[in-house]
Amino acid sequence: MYLDIGGETLIRSESILGIFDLDNTTVNKPTRDYLNHAEKEGYSKTVSYDLPKSFLVTVEKNSPFVYISPLLTGTIYKRLRPEILGETGNRNLEEQYGKRRTQSK
Repeated sequence: MYLDIGGETLIRSESILGIFDLDNTTVNKPTRDYLNHAEKEGYSKTVSYDLPKSFLVTVEKNSPFVYISPLLTGTIYKRLRPEILGETGNRNLEEQYGKRRTQSK
């Protein structure tokens, strides 16, 4: 499945290693160093001119790539959620939980 991460940019959801909030993670020097290194080495892309709020680390063609996105991590997660939970969303989990609960009685 492809995921819209803002700025008319689509990425393959299977390639995502992590989704990180810029405000919380860039407090740490190693994260800032990693993002600076990615930019200098050419394996990062800012997908929009809007204020960046998150970054995604992916693997493409066996190489890391960083996308800097204007979307909040929660928004990205909600867009991924149907794929993670299945097309039926929570109902799928409820059915599984209900079956396990029934079996355990």
